[in-house]
Amino acid sequence: MTDNSAFGEIFADAPLMAILRGMGAERSLAVATRAWGLGITAVEVPVQTTADVEALRVVADAARERGLIVGAGTVVTVEQVRLAKDAGAAFTVSPGFDVEVVRGSHEAGLPALPGVATATEAQRALGEGLTWLKAFPAAVLGTGWFPAMHGPFPQAQFVATGGMDSSNARAFLDAGARVVAVGSALEDEAQLPALAALFD
Repeated sequence: MTDNSAFGEIFADAPLMAILRGMGAERSLAVATRAWGLGITAVEVPVQTTADVEALRVVADAARERGLIVGAGTVVTVEQVRLAKDAGAAFTVSPGFDVEVVRGSHEAGLPALPGVATATEAQRALGEGLTWLKAFPAAVLGTGWFPAMHGPFPQAQFVATGGMDSSNARAFLDAGARVVAVGSALEDEAQLPALAALFD
């Protein structure tokens, strides 16, 4: 049985997570530092390339100096779990639910946040002992998905990911998402302060 209740603490400071996708080490560090300064302490660096893994390592080192942690995103294989751990990740995030990745992550000491989009996936993930789940792609699922899923699965804590930005984050939180994770929208430098302002 796995467990990812640690996400309750990871997301305790703010219901937001910054996803630093494909930015390279230097820009990832700059955006992460800006997010931390705004009180957005949860940061994820997807690890799809060698350059991404290096970016994760740089951001994780900087986070550690601040007493913070960073997660590895788009983790779809057990090998990526190993790379993530070696680079200093403290948790993993996946686009879908793969029980081998979840168990491998758990065994590595990294809580896993798998993606779900259906009741079947949510039920399987909850059956594996996971209570925190990534709702992906959230903008496609829509705000109505969250109260619908909370009916049969009241114990589930959802992180809305995919198509999130400062214009819709509040609506998804109001609909029942516990956290909103923002990725591609961060290409716009105005997004981080706008997101942080929603929770002042």
